[in-house]
Amino acid sequence: MSDLRQTSDDASVVVIGAGPAGLTAAYDLSKHEVPVTVLEASDTVGGISQTVERNGWLFDIGGHRFFTKVPEVEALWHEVLPEEEFLMRPRMSRIYYGGKLFDYPLKAANALKGLGLVEALRCVLSYLWVKVSPPKDQTTFEGWVAARFGWRLYRIFFKTYTEKVWGMPATELQADWAAQRIKNLSLGTAVIRALFPWLNKNKDVTSLIEEFQYPKFGPGLMWQRCRDHVQAMGGKVRMHTRATTVHHRDGRAYAVTADSDGGTTTYDCTSVVSTMPMSQLLRAMDPPVPAHVRAAADGLRYRDFLTVALVVPESAGFPDNWIYIHSPDARVGRVQNFGSWSPYMVKDGRTCLGLEYFVNEGDELWTSTDAELVQLAKRELSILGLVDEDAVEEGYVVRMPKAYPVYDAEYAAHVQTMRDWLAENAPNVHPVGRNGMHKYNNQDHSMLTALIASQQIRGETPEVGVWDVNVEDDYHEEQTGRAGGPASSGTGREAPFHPLPVRAEPDREDVPA
Repeated sequence: MSDLRQTSDDASVVVIGAGPAGLTAAYDLSKHEVPVTVLEASDTVGGISQTVERNGWLFDIGGHRFFTKVPEVEALWHEVLPEEEFLMRPRMSRIYYGGKLFDYPLKAANALKGLGLVEALRCVLSYLWVKVSPPKDQTTFEGWVAARFGWRLYRIFFKTYTEKVWGMPATELQADWAAQRIKNLSLGTAVIRALFPWLNKNKDVTSLIEEFQYPKFGPGLMWQRCRDHVQAMGGKVRMHTRATTVHHRDGRAYAVTADSDGGTTTYDCTSVVSTMPMSQLLRAMDPPVPAHVRAAADGLRYRDFLTVALVVPESAGFPDNWIYIHSPDARVGRVQNFGSWSPYMVKDGRTCLGLEYFVNEGDELWTSTDAELVQLAKRELSILGLVDEDAVEEGYVVRMPKAYPVYDAEYAAHVQTMRDWLAENAPNVHPVGRNGMHKYNNQDHSMLTALIASQQIRGETPEVGVWDVNVEDDYHEEQTGRAGGPASSGTGREAPFHPLPVRAEPDREDVPA
């Protein structure tokens, strides 16, 4: 890298990161004629919502259903991408457990056939027992889920997968994640309702959406077009440009320094919208944050992610968007069929399966060669009985660092410490999005935080703050007749204890537990 240092000509809002939250903020600000400069460290827009291309195959990182209850987000999707670029796709997922595939959500006949009458009755008895003697510690994921569905269902359908996702015992994962991601859980309720429908006192039973929108060439198409719109409106998007320092004085951030292939540039700014990991943002402040704030930043943890995409004959695929692997016999956590997301992502006569592994950057899987990972994925597909190894034609590997913010016992206190310091010392720095807030938001919720930040920067008074987004108790993919929104009270990050009045609602499917 060159030692060249330069300063940008004009002050603008600097947006750090060109993922869904960053580009949404840039788009909304540009639409209101606010000067914007976006700094993106990589060569690709979209963040975890990017679409990866390898030899003509397109991969979605994690799977992104375009469905939302936020009208502003729905409107923005269709401003950015023309209607003809969207497909309506059927929604289907199943759970692999004990060598069998269970419909998700569970259906009576399928559940009874899969679990068997004796096991299903044991699950119900276990469920009834925790109503009498609930777990004493419900601050953990294990206690929170077991209190609602019994120890047996917890061990069958939640423990193994959750520990794969997070790489830690479920006793160390906070209930906040269960409360926000799983909400009020339908998995156990479905089995119970199948056996004893009279136990269900709630007659207003909700259902999941049956189809969703999806960009025909993957979610990355949305963010490529959004970048183009930002630039057409006069905004600047700098790729290969990594923000390294946020300068502040007198209670305001006034510049951001970034490294690129052309050297080091300092961008004067009126405000900062940050989607970089919150820990990195606080470590980037100049002058440095106090020791206790730095300790809070250093205390945040992340879980990383990789996908092994395997090309197989179309006949070897399956109709699901994805299958959750609740089996300790394989390290894979979930298997996607990209052809079920969009036929435009695969080639005639073949499809592509994405095996998702949850890892820590630098661990054995992360540092394995691509060839080793492809062999592992082929072997595990065969072990699970999904596809024979010999049917795999080729494979590709995509790594994604810091995909998931970890909800351990200390994370909430760490986040609050950093929020307090920013509010006092740099209130014009706006953390948004999943990593920016260390908050497990979906794409639509991340976009909403960016729209709220844009309103604040433009001097408007939003109805809710960014930290109030995604704390409602409704699941975003269920169909109900109730009004709801970001400001409604609910579980959110503050997990309630059991027993409480609990509605039967489905769990979040993008990363279930």
